Amino acid sequence: MIVLCTDFGLEGPYTGQVKAVLLQQAPATAVVDLFSDLPVCNPKASAYLLSAYSQNFEPDTVFMCVVDPGVGSERDALILHTDQHWFVGPDNGLLEMVTRRCTPHELWRITWRPERLSSTFHGRDLFAPVAAMLSAGRMPDAEQLDPRPPRADYPNDLFEVVYIDHYGNAITGVRSAAIPESSVLSVNGLQIHPARTFSSMPAGQALWYANSNGQVEIAVNLGRACDVLGLKTGDAFTAGSK
Repeated sequence: MIVLCTDFGLEGPYTGQVKAVLLQQAPATAVVDLFSDLPVCNPKASAYLLSAYSQNFEPDTVFMCVVDPGVGSERDALILHTDQHWFVGPDNGLLEMVTRRCTPHELWRITWRPERLSSTFHGRDLFAPVAAMLSAGRMPDAEQLDPRPPRADYPNDLFEVVYIDHYGNAITGVRSAAIPESSVLSVNGLQIHPARTFSSMPAGQALWYANSNGQVEIAVNLGRACDVLGLKTGDAFTAGSK
């Protein structure tokens, strides 16, 4: 299985062009769209989503991960192998949290290059072919790298909104296990109390809860938290006691 995690969007040609390459080069492999709307040009926020949402896939799944504002620059292209999965993506922090939370792991710099490599679409020309090779059990030309220390600018839990979902809920970069269940969140001058389910709060009332992937998520029962609370990606918050 190849799982796509990108900021390419479903509108326009980009996701379709990537899928066309995968269909040509790995026709027997299922392709799953996990994220096509990761925070645009924001590998840091996307790193926390990738770590949380890649956990429940079968062993040897290949994740093609592209949020790449530095495409065509001197940044490297990476292959990451954890005890469960393969990841392919740019060396810009996007794979940082997977690397940090999956030990042991192995990391390679991709040295393989296709005959045609555009300056602005490595997702189609480089990462998709490499993902296809890995799904077939073939390793492209690559240089193994030594273990890296954690990036100082990436905390273990990021107290920011990292994603607004289809329902207007705000997924954060904080694991629910990292804060007490009784914590009260403070965001945009408002206090958000915990609840186990949406219906635990009256309609229109804000709440936070541990979402199905173990992240702190902010919602409004029968409402859109992004609108009611004015939340957007990058908004910071704190967690304290009642």
